Amino acid sequence: MKRFIIIFCIGFSAFAQENKDLKLSFSGFLETYYSYDFNTPNSEQKLPFMYNYNRHNEFNVNIGLLRAKAEYDNAYAVLALQAGTYVEDNYANETTKIINEAYVGLYLDKAKKSTIELGILPSYIGFETANNSSNVTLTRSLLADNSPYFMTGIKYTFTANEKWTFSGLLTNGWQRINKPDKNVGPAFGSQIIYKPSTNSLFNWSTFMGKEWYNDQWGMRYFSNLYWDNKWNSKWRTIIGFDAGMQTDVTNNNNKLYWMSPVLIMQYTLAPKWQTAFRAEYYQDKDAVIIAINDEFKTLGTSLNIDYLFNSKVKLRTEARYLNSQEKVFSKDEIPVNNNFFITSSLSFEF
Repeated sequence: MKRFIIIFCIGFSAFAQENKDLKLSFSGFLETYYSYDFNTPNSEQKLPFMYNYNRHNEFNVNIGLLRAKAEYDNAYAVLALQAGTYVEDNYANETTKIINEAYVGLYLDKAKKSTIELGILPSYIGFETANNSSNVTLTRSLLADNSPYFMTGIKYTFTANEKWTFSGLLTNGWQRINKPDKNVGPAFGSQIIYKPSTNSLFNWSTFMGKEWYNDQWGMRYFSNLYWDNKWNSKWRTIIGFDAGMQTDVTNNNNKLYWMSPVLIMQYTLAPKWQTAFRAEYYQDKDAVIIAINDEFKTLGTSLNIDYLFNSKVKLRTEARYLNSQEKVFSKDEIPVNNNFFITSSLSFEF
């Protein structure tokens, strides 16, 4: 018995010593919401081109997220699990829905300037994510909801200095975990981040790869550009512009275009109160991204006010109005040009 205890203690000591540099961290996010659409839709989803807070006159969970990160020596791994209406809508075409992030990363040098990550990654495109706490507005912009929230593939990042960061990617395609056609090659992506100061950031992200359109695989080219600037302790501005081109193989390789500019201004009223205004436009005349039966040319505005109970809990309310040149919305099953809805959310981050 004494011999067994000695062996057990030696083994436990060796195990503890071997893993003394292993670091584990856990975080999470839970966001509940209620939204009322004054067009009173009968379908489960308020709008087919939105993927957050997309239930009418119903209390629900937009997203619940649990995230774990393990770090050892020059390697790390991240696994995040998710649930909510965001998952139901945004992962409708995926067989793997529960996973938000799942990737392994390696630092390639001692200074940790070069990194490789492989797996299901958060998107490198855009300034808005599924995690509400980091977004200026409550609901996502039209350009954010209709560009990738996640990518599956391999990403190389090089941090040249405090101001410049460069990334290159090979992925399974436009927001895709499962690749439907294994004969189609990987998509290419790039990202350049420039931080002239601690309060200012310029980002340019690109995508190039074959995507499904009109029952054929055609080349898609996409550019996402934005500037995020904090002018002082009260004012913050984000200016963004998305532009894309899709090749229609069935129509003599005709080139189809879509684009979306957006302006967001945030003002801090008091330590616990913030407000934000958004103006945006989205044009997709050929239904490349927004698959509806008419030309999508829509102008949107929104105004939200936030109350921060503390650093972890946030209550947000937003009024949003969309107006289209064509009758792409529906009220009482009758096509109309506009849509107005109010959304409130209560979130907790840990």
